Amino acid sequence: MRRNYNILLLVLVLAFGSCSFTTKVDDNPDKDKLLIQIITLALDQLHFEPKTVDDTFSKEIFEDYLEQVDPLKRYFLKSDIDDFKKYETEIDDQLKAYDISFFNAVHERLIKRQEEAKAYYKEILEKPFDFSKDEEYNADYENLEYSKNKKQLKERWRQQLKFNTLSNYETLIEQQENDEAKEENTEAPKSLTELEEEARNETLKALDNYFTDYIEDMERKDWFAMYVNTIVEEYDPHTSYMAPVDKDRFDQQMSGKLEGIGARLQKKMDYIKIVELISGGPAWRDGQIEVGDVILKVRQGDEKEAVSIVGMRIDDAIKLIKGPKGTDVVLTMKKVDGTIEDIKVTRDLVELEETYAKSSIVKKDDRIYGVINLPKFYVDFNDYKERNAASDIKLEIERLKEEGIEGLVLDLRNNGGGSLKTVVDMAGLFIEDGPIVQVRETGSEKEVLKDTDRSITWDGPLVIMVNELSASASEILAAAMQDYKRAIIIGSKQTYGKGTVQNVLDLNRMVRNSSHGDLGALKLTRQKFYRINGGSTQLEGVKSDIAVPDRYSFIDIGERDQENPLPWDKITPVNYDVWDSYFDYDATISKSKQRMANNEQLKLIEQSAKWAKKQMDDNTYSLNYDKYKAKLELNEEQAKQFDAISDYKTDLSFSSLPYEQKLFEQDTVLKQKRERWHENLSKDVYVEEALNVLDDLNSTYRINKVATIKD
Repeated sequence: MRRNYNILLLVLVLAFGSCSFTTKVDDNPDKDKLLIQIITLALDQLHFEPKTVDDTFSKEIFEDYLEQVDPLKRYFLKSDIDDFKKYETEIDDQLKAYDISFFNAVHERLIKRQEEAKAYYKEILEKPFDFSKDEEYNADYENLEYSKNKKQLKERWRQQLKFNTLSNYETLIEQQENDEAKEENTEAPKSLTELEEEARNETLKALDNYFTDYIEDMERKDWFAMYVNTIVEEYDPHTSYMAPVDKDRFDQQMSGKLEGIGARLQKKMDYIKIVELISGGPAWRDGQIEVGDVILKVRQGDEKEAVSIVGMRIDDAIKLIKGPKGTDVVLTMKKVDGTIEDIKVTRDLVELEETYAKSSIVKKDDRIYGVINLPKFYVDFNDYKERNAASDIKLEIERLKEEGIEGLVLDLRNNGGGSLKTVVDMAGLFIEDGPIVQVRETGSEKEVLKDTDRSITWDGPLVIMVNELSASASEILAAAMQDYKRAIIIGSKQTYGKGTVQNVLDLNRMVRNSSHGDLGALKLTRQKFYRINGGSTQLEGVKSDIAVPDRYSFIDIGERDQENPLPWDKITPVNYDVWDSYFDYDATISKSKQRMANNEQLKLIEQSAKWAKKQMDDNTYSLNYDKYKAKLELNEEQAKQFDAISDYKTDLSFSSLPYEQKLFEQDTVLKQKRERWHENLSKDVYVEEALNVLDDLNSTYRINKVATIKD
């Protein structure tokens, strides 16, 4: 009862933001301690399965945070770890006291060691490497011990840098040999000594870029956000702290929209470069900005002075460039041709086209089918009616029906999920009405989410494609359609296995009159969802009706392979009626399995996946050029047996719907993207089989319907 009361109190605070949930929270002037205070309380009161914060919990944070900040073990010494050991069982007590001494100690030492590392790599790369020497490099960092002293650490850096340079060296030699064979190189060939020096310089440049663009850009608040995430991820893999900039990105990803100029930026050394113009966005429409242009200064439309962004953190630069729809921003650009000019852009709402559902029609013999690809279950959290995955899918189905399709493939491969409401609404497009998913949180009765709209948008044959990366909302839809016997699921042996629901808590609403600025948000696991048959998808995922091997088959990639996953369990099922149709699912599945067992392309893909797994598990590399080259050649020779995978081609042709073809007249970028997608579909053995399954379903429909009429 006490727990339920606290949950209610927190929910009220989150909903209305009118009062603080603790009288002490604003008395602490330290923003970091304030974050710890809010987050630990929220986790204790709101998480689906709160952790016991004790010495065991402390040890886990200790180990995980050190691994987070120094994963390659190339900064800290064993003596540093020994110094930190005094905190190993104290972090739990520090959290309860809102004490961040462990973080401060690690952060201070890390900055010092990173400065020393910069001197190491610069010194090492001043001298040539001897690639005739016999030595090996071990990249199994997880089982690597920390260096006992600086001499040993410097040697570790030398081996890493020699390995990186060896790779560059081999590439340069191969490139020069190819140029000589083609007689394209008019200059005298470089000596091995010159090529080694060039390879070293490439390694030096890469390290300089890494330290300039990443390490030096990291501020204390970024490291602290990493520490907070280490704490919250001990609860489960999907609970995370989102710093303000991460929260903005999350909202954009979920809605597929942003307000700005419509360009993707990248930092190269001290400069911010345009790397992509988003089709349909303001910068794309204006035509003055090109990919490769560099932004030197930014001025808001109502300001007189421009702000230089040279050397600025990319996140800070983006804040200046982004802005509300309808406002102007003036960018001082260094153009690709070297000229410098001021360009005014009026910001607008930019839709990220690759986020949204897209569809294609395909002719197979005398039948027309539809294929819809859904990258995620997107939604605008501020306005559900504005645009969401369910309404878009409905619209695409209606457009496909106008073209006379006789079956539908819904591609959820690599779809990591999204909005729970959209998946319930989407499931309702394929059934008359009924339960879709069960949701439960600790201490509360289960809730059954239902489709109450009796209309059906598509009642024909349906195949849903999944793989190991289909997660969360994708699993809800696939599970519901499987339980109703409404669709045939084709794909990996099982999906990802994420059977949990997260809510995003705005931490700013939990503090009254805070002077600490934006505190970010906490995404935490509040509920578990269950199939209507009572089983959880947690860890086990959705098992495909027709399981086929793919590139992920032998890689540890699912929920069960993550740290701290919640366990599998089940609850009581709900009443539901299996789909009443003339389709013979069992006969269709059996026929497909027979086809798949004899499919040479799938056999080759499975062999390739096994071979790739073996390569990934090999962590030892020779630093002798001849041995390194021999191993590369052996790998390349072995890889040739899998060339046929990319050469595979079906006799299917895909095309866009009429409404989209009209857009191509003005949007050539969209046209190119769709053409690439259609080409990939025509090479996709899984799509080919999905369409075969639709053929079989149609055949069983006609046979069964005739038999039923005769009876």
